[in-house]
Amino acid sequence: MKLSTLLLSTLLLGSVAVADEMPVKKEGIQYIKMLGGALKSELKGHMKKDPSGLEALAFCTGSADKITNEVNAKLPAYAKVRRTALKVRNDKVNAPDAMDEKVMKAYEAAIAAKTFTPKDIKVVQVGDTTRVYKPLVAKKVCLKCHGTDLSPKISEALKSAYPHDHATGFKEGDLRGVIVAEIKKH
Repeated sequence: MKLSTLLLSTLLLGSVAVADEMPVKKEGIQYIKMLGGALKSELKGHMKKDPSGLEALAFCTGSADKITNEVNAKLPAYAKVRRTALKVRNDKVNAPDAMDEKVMKAYEAAIAAKTFTPKDIKVVQVGDTTRVYKPLVAKKVCLKCHGTDLSPKISEALKSAYPHDHATGFKEGDLRGVIVAEIKKH
């Protein structure tokens, strides 16, 4: 009798933990969509106007961090959203920490094992903060500024704007980075 009560309690507590995670995951995804949507719509517009990628690169250089800050200003005080990668373009703003690296290496391993799906949202607890990770996969259009065969104009603009750039050499389907929502317990 005691064993069945213990098992039932364990099952109920386990389901409570999962149930508690779901609202945080949903909230994190909402914030990720806010940032990702704002950046993606801007990038699409700039690529449509200038297929060379120069205008999109100028947008990223001048406005991506500003848009990230604007999105964060709309979030509750206990939450923030950011972008990072294993190969960053702006290490002062987008450098990953150890947990970011661990999650991104897991995504890369899944890509290599052909078990990856871009909808694989990872939820990780770091102290009193829940992190929600969404992978960003390099698409063909991304390779104009992040690929291996960059135009001379893009290469020159990158050297000028990002002297310590590491965010090139990608192929279509590679993990480009992640968007991370961080939600502190409140």
